[in-house]
Amino acid sequence: MAITGRNESLDGPVRLGMVGGGKDAFIGGVHRMAARLDGKYQLVAGALSSTPEKAQESGQALGLDDDRIYNDYKAMAIREARLKNGIEAVAIVTPNHVHYAAAREFLKRGIHVICDKPLTSTLGDAKKLVKAAESADALFILTHNYTGYPLMRQAREMIANGDLGKIRLVQVEYVQDWMTEVVENKQAEWRVDPSKSGLGGATGDIGTHAFNLANFVSGLSVESLSADLQSFVPGRQVDDNAHVMLRYEGGARGTLWCSQVAPGNENGLRLRIYGDKGGLEWGQENPNQLWHTPFGEPKRLLTRAGAGSTDNANRMTRIPPGHPEGYLEGFANIYTEAAAAIVAKRKGEAVPAEVVYPTVQDGLSGVQFIDACVRSSKRDSAWVSLG
Repeated sequence: MAITGRNESLDGPVRLGMVGGGKDAFIGGVHRMAARLDGKYQLVAGALSSTPEKAQESGQALGLDDDRIYNDYKAMAIREARLKNGIEAVAIVTPNHVHYAAAREFLKRGIHVICDKPLTSTLGDAKKLVKAAESADALFILTHNYTGYPLMRQAREMIANGDLGKIRLVQVEYVQDWMTEVVENKQAEWRVDPSKSGLGGATGDIGTHAFNLANFVSGLSVESLSADLQSFVPGRQVDDNAHVMLRYEGGARGTLWCSQVAPGNENGLRLRIYGDKGGLEWGQENPNQLWHTPFGEPKRLLTRAGAGSTDNANRMTRIPPGHPEGYLEGFANIYTEAAAAIVAKRKGEAVPAEVVYPTVQDGLSGVQFIDACVRSSKRDSAWVSLG
């Protein structure tokens, strides 16, 4: 049965609210662009800052009606849930420590949540949020945007189809240099404050992206890990570099390197996966190319929307091959997949089988990864299980 009452149009854009993402916040602008790209959302409300003056200023700059600009997210959740045309979904783009409390307020009122990663700042909050999401009549989408890249969908499909055979090796890294020295700006300050970021620094900020992407593409889950974490910048309370060995289910082995203190690297997310029949190699800074090497044969270059592209990968692309697509489009793909699921739920229909997005369970796995890395490193890189 289709949902009525708060939804005047079953086919109209999803009415979206936002928590965080106000003036000078990078990721909020990215989420808004991603939501707009395919015309699937209309931003109608926001609690855009914890500072009332900035919340009002930011909402006005975005053209929100004055009565839909809120000074705190709880007031927004309460009122929007009562409005006939209140928000159907909320994007949470705050620092990590706010994710749990904000998401809980909207979930318990049946409002879908689209949350930035990592899921929460603590493992305890992550587990509580999983319970809240599972008991709510609402969807939970985590914006691990790299899973939205067309060639990552193609790689996932190729591995699932057995093109690489039995997976043996997973090598993933995400390397940056922007925190090589002390950085004094809004984006850096909360990331190095464990009360806001959680115990993980680079592991939480970019290591979770690498961890999630490797699992998403390979289809494997990590059973245990051994981590060596460093805080190279004097006085930094969270890690800025990590080397992690991974043991996957079924016997595969992997390594994960994440660093924000490697000069010469901007956003070097790279993934290599090898099985007994071949290998795949991909780099985020050149995301429209995927190298496939069947064992004993020359390398083959696969391109986004090019020859050999699969239907599933083509579904995630917008423009002809040779024109660059990347970060914003990958983000938009997650939003568009989420919209398809939200509209299906609005109509009382099943979510289309081809729709895929990171869930609250993926978020829990990411926080378990951070927790395991910290535990292992404190024990001189002892092998520890996730959980």
